[in-house]
Amino acid sequence: MGCAPSIHVSQSGVIYCRDSDESNSPHQTTTISQGTAATLHGLFIKTDAAETIPSVITYQSRHSRNNSYRDRKENSGGHIRIEAETQTSHTSVKVSSTEECVGPMRLTQEPIQVLLVFAKEDSQSDAFWWACDRAGFRCNITRTPESAVECFLDKHHEIIVIDGRHSRQFEPEVVCRMIRATKPSENTVILAVVPQKAPDQDEPSVLPLLCAGFSRRFVENSSVSACYNELIQIEHGEVRCQFKLRACNSVFTALEHCQEAVEITSEDHIIQYVNPAFERMMGYHKGELIGKELTELPKSDKNRADLLDTINTCIKKGKEWQGIYYARKKTGDSIQQNVKITPVIGQGGKIRHFVSIKRPHIDNNNQVHKFNKEERCSGEISQSECHSLRHRDRRKDSMDARSLSSRGSDASSLQNRRYSSVARIHSMTIEAPITKVINIINAAQESSPVTVAEALDRVLEILRTTELYSPQLASKEDDPHTNDLVGGLMNDGLRRLSGNEYVFSKSKFNKSPQSQLAIPVTLSDVPQAIAEMLNDEECWEFNILELEAATHKRPLTYLGLKIFTSFGVCEFLNCSEASLRSWLQLMETSYHSSNSYHNSTHAADVLHATAYFLRKERVKSSLDQLDEVAALIAATVHDVDHPGRTNSFLCNAGSELAILYNDTAVLESHHAALAFQLTVRDSKSNIFKNIDRNQFRTLRQAIIDMVLATEMTRHFEHVNKFVNSINKPMAAIEETSTSSINSDCDGQANIRNSPENRLLIKRMLIKCADVANPCRPLELCIEWAGRISEEYFAQTDEEKRQGLPVVMPVFDRNTCSVPKSQISFIDYFITDMFDAWDAFASLPGLMEHLSENYKYWKSLDEMKCKSLRPPPPS
Repeated sequence: MGCAPSIHVSQSGVIYCRDSDESNSPHQTTTISQGTAATLHGLFIKTDAAETIPSVITYQSRHSRNNSYRDRKENSGGHIRIEAETQTSHTSVKVSSTEECVGPMRLTQEPIQVLLVFAKEDSQSDAFWWACDRAGFRCNITRTPESAVECFLDKHHEIIVIDGRHSRQFEPEVVCRMIRATKPSENTVILAVVPQKAPDQDEPSVLPLLCAGFSRRFVENSSVSACYNELIQIEHGEVRCQFKLRACNSVFTALEHCQEAVEITSEDHIIQYVNPAFERMMGYHKGELIGKELTELPKSDKNRADLLDTINTCIKKGKEWQGIYYARKKTGDSIQQNVKITPVIGQGGKIRHFVSIKRPHIDNNNQVHKFNKEERCSGEISQSECHSLRHRDRRKDSMDARSLSSRGSDASSLQNRRYSSVARIHSMTIEAPITKVINIINAAQESSPVTVAEALDRVLEILRTTELYSPQLASKEDDPHTNDLVGGLMNDGLRRLSGNEYVFSKSKFNKSPQSQLAIPVTLSDVPQAIAEMLNDEECWEFNILELEAATHKRPLTYLGLKIFTSFGVCEFLNCSEASLRSWLQLMETSYHSSNSYHNSTHAADVLHATAYFLRKERVKSSLDQLDEVAALIAATVHDVDHPGRTNSFLCNAGSELAILYNDTAVLESHHAALAFQLTVRDSKSNIFKNIDRNQFRTLRQAIIDMVLATEMTRHFEHVNKFVNSINKPMAAIEETSTSSINSDCDGQANIRNSPENRLLIKRMLIKCADVANPCRPLELCIEWAGRISEEYFAQTDEEKRQGLPVVMPVFDRNTCSVPKSQISFIDYFITDMFDAWDAFASLPGLMEHLSENYKYWKSLDEMKCKSLRPPPPS
């Protein structure tokens, strides 16, 4: 049973009614002026002082039924305010901010604020208040037009609900016009509450309401759910749109203060906007331009006749156009500009606007066009100008460095100097080969038919991409395994979170190894069983996993001693055998034995493959001893201190290594750097301490280059360069040579032995050694496939635990098909690379293993088997 409401009457005549626990009234803060008669919560209250009921009542939150109340008195002016404060009901929606995006711009919207304008309270006003409470909106209520405007100017509500049922208290249209007359109301939704019509009445027109400034109407309905639905629809419709429109003000502020001239036109080339920089550059006022077609403006006669047609053809296809264009200022003078025109795709996927950015161009007298004294040039030379001015002899137009250095130091001169420097870059006699190719194609376009010129445009687009050597993949849906492998192995990360923020956190993947080194063993200390295993190390079928077991996961030291001795590494480096043993043990202990794949056994496997390749006749005849030593050392250290996670993971996790190496070749850079740091740290293990300084620099550079070549982002670049620079020229010589097939002619030797091609051979060698698992005997291939899959599974598990982007989603241990992942890896990375390497080094045994292993994985996939081995027969 509930208690009756308690009524407190102060000496000044201010009355406060505190609801009982069973009350359904929303009010928690009620201020009543003195001397008025009013109905409050069903009670008629009369006082003797002031003349009006309160102008503003603030609703804070709904009471839960069994709350305790605390009364608080506040003296404010001539009124006493008594508030009852409680916690928000459990039935209320939590008030919180939401995130919205306007293009690339990320916005945070605070909780919606609603203003109720009701001359008197009734079931309708209560229904809207409870609806606000349910939706988590903040709500205010006012009684008079004046207090409504005052409250709105203070709070800037997103939604205003005006009671239009009782025109005797105030005219709703008048209230709406008063609010619309204020600047903040531009993005506010105003709702009119209208009375229900009689059954025999026609539906009234909404035009008078719209003309008064209302956004929409609401037919009287005291159901809280009906009011809630109306408010939620407004929030998800007009409020969100208006919120995004308000954010556009910041974009226009940026445009207004931008130093580059900006012009926005419609799809029909009607000018819709120009910024102040455009006005200063061209001498027009925006009022003279906005609404006019571009064809109405005077044109310069310095442009070639077909330039406008060329531009229109380009931008009508939705392509961006950049180039040099002569425009005519209001004074009649021509001004040479660097122009970029970008089509903007809008509703229906059609071009709705064109945005032109214009900058003054540096003329042939090495001066920037100056159109006003206070004006500052903010242009930059375009890299893809599409007409003949682009191809004039830039060397004649280059800037004089001495004249630049003599200019003033004001901001304008500094900017001009920068643009002149950019122009000077284009006129340098030292040009990259790709630049020469692009210039030749640009020049060829000048005299080509339209169809040929368009085809060359496409060629230029391809040449300007940074992924020249990467083939295009099928869609994610068509081949998820290949897409995930490529994404995980060929990306340096930078996969952003939903909020487009990196997560910078302390990472366990940045600590140098602290393991204690064991006492170096001598060759005579090698157990007999291990020594017998090592007798077969020159065979490709050598079982590294047996050596791993026999050496208690220390195969690198034992295999390294054997291979380094057979290649005379100690003699070349002029180091002792003890130093070599210490160094090998130091490197091995710097690998993480907890990794299922990237451990010292993998390093030993790569070292074995490297030595095997170095012994092949054509490879051996192409490289000198320094190259061989560099390759063996690079193979040994190429994954030292590998954390068992990909570069993408480290970048996404914000590890210190990723920050140190700027998210670029993070692990490979770390492997190379740490290897040298560890080597030179202690004289006992410093195998480089006795070699000549120049020889050390050459050796160090070769080691670093080979370790960095194992990074997969440049995989296709290395393979394509090897094919085009070595495979194809040698094949051409073989076809034209009259010598026997097994003999090497002088032409082939010259190709192989050039410094550039020796570098390509070494890169290809270590790349093939690094991923040779699919070319091993089947049992070894299966074991390595299981190990790398487990490492990727562990990474996916950790990404999910830490809330990081999942780099390779298909490597989920619960759903992944290992055969499919191996098939994708072989198809995408292995086949072409080993075909090229086999053509050079002659590796028929490896190619046979590769073919058999591929058939094995294919058979498992056809059986719908996701594991490493087929299920046992039932």
